Amino acid sequence: MHQINSVRRLALKGGAAACSLFLPLPYARVWAQSEGTLRLLRVPKIALVLGNSKYQHVSPLRNPANDAKAIGEVLRATGFQVTVKLDSERAEMAAAVQAYVRAQAANKGVGLFYYAGHGLQLVWRNYMLPVDAEIDTVADIQKQGVEVNALLEGLTKAANPMNIIILDACRDNPFGHLKGLEQKGLSQMDAPPSTILAYATSPGNVASDGDGSNGLYTGNLLRELKVGAAKVEDVFKRVRLGVRRSSNGQQIPWESTSLEEDFYFIPPKELRKRSEDEVQKLYEAESAVWEKAKESNSPAALEEYLRRYPSGHFSELAQLQLDRVLTRQGEKKIRIQSNGANPFSKGTGVLDTEYKIGDTYAYRVIDVLTRIERSRGRDTVVKLSANEVTYNGGLVTDHLGNAVLLRNGTRRTSSQTFVQEYSVGKRWETRSENRLADGTNFLSELNCHIAAREPISVPAGNFDAFRVDVRGWNTYPRYRLQIETRIWVAPERLRRYVAVENMFRLGNRLVNTDRVELVSFKQS
Repeated sequence: MHQINSVRRLALKGGAAACSLFLPLPYARVWAQSEGTLRLLRVPKIALVLGNSKYQHVSPLRNPANDAKAIGEVLRATGFQVTVKLDSERAEMAAAVQAYVRAQAANKGVGLFYYAGHGLQLVWRNYMLPVDAEIDTVADIQKQGVEVNALLEGLTKAANPMNIIILDACRDNPFGHLKGLEQKGLSQMDAPPSTILAYATSPGNVASDGDGSNGLYTGNLLRELKVGAAKVEDVFKRVRLGVRRSSNGQQIPWESTSLEEDFYFIPPKELRKRSEDEVQKLYEAESAVWEKAKESNSPAALEEYLRRYPSGHFSELAQLQLDRVLTRQGEKKIRIQSNGANPFSKGTGVLDTEYKIGDTYAYRVIDVLTRIERSRGRDTVVKLSANEVTYNGGLVTDHLGNAVLLRNGTRRTSSQTFVQEYSVGKRWETRSENRLADGTNFLSELNCHIAAREPISVPAGNFDAFRVDVRGWNTYPRYRLQIETRIWVAPERLRRYVAVENMFRLGNRLVNTDRVELVSFKQS
């Protein structure tokens, strides 16, 4: 019992039960290539690529056919069996989609579907337009378009292990004259199981057809698909950065993902679990690049970090800093047109990071099991800098809410438990080194997953929140704590968190069961 109490005191000393923040909690999934990743590399890879340029009744497009041919060539070079269809009429296009779904059901492989051409949304459903589509009224859309939602439903039934859906549509908007067509671009959809869904631009916005032989989005995609040893999600993150910078923020690609395994178009030469020494050296190298970029505060340095480490331990922090720098330089960044009435998506929430002096957040700490209140505290913003928020009593966080310095003197290297953009299915990882006031060092490794969007009630009121599930480890000199945490965040209503629930285990024994929840708040 004495040992258990000592562990609990050490955990609390690190800040786990402080109202101001909790210890980051970890899980080293990132460092090991799972059997699932190896299995994905062994199964068949089948792609259907569609490109429609020569429209008969609406504005023709210059690049989709070129894009489709180029994508087909790159995919064949990476081992995909590829079917390319150019300038298809509806019957041919629908038949190709049906055959593709049947092939996935039969072969149980990795599927990739790519479409370039006109697209639009109606009543939250997305439609690809064949070249013979003649759209005079909104009723024509359902009759003459090919529905993306039906494709996704078919692939869900096919139950193949992984799907990549790429929609380079909405290159302009020739349908603005249609009555009843209220939204431009495509509607937001959450990826079905084991799928990554990639849009050329954020939902509700339109994309550029490009000035060269390829569209802006596909031109960047073609380049990134040829980069070796890049995980599929990293490919799309690099594409997003490239398109954003080329368009000065007027086109920002978007992805929804439910992937649980890594996939490579061009795999590394060797897939193996790294030793802890190798992991630490890689972390130190990444940290050095990040610290240089953070201190320079220049777009070039921040972009360099994000290109090298698109899913890195500091990538969310780097993205926030890049956003702030580019805003100061005049970038007018587009936003996702998210709507709570959409039945196909839980939506996206972007954190309000514009703290003001005097913003106040009061929290209480209760025991998860007994519901007994242990303590209360109040955090009031007293100072703001470019990268940090300082509260009364000495608490310091970054503008995402991640602790830098706790009131008890615990210091933490850059960590990203909290992020800027929230959508169901998103995953990220972080690793941070921490020093207690008495000089004790401990390591936190963390794996985060936005598992749901759900209502939550706390003393401060009712919130529509994203729930982030966190698993991992805090490694102290003599102890290793297994930690499971749930965080509730309402990003567009509250700058800080709504609630945090911690379950700390030493072996099979629970040593800490804290819940930190919002009692009241005041923010400008």
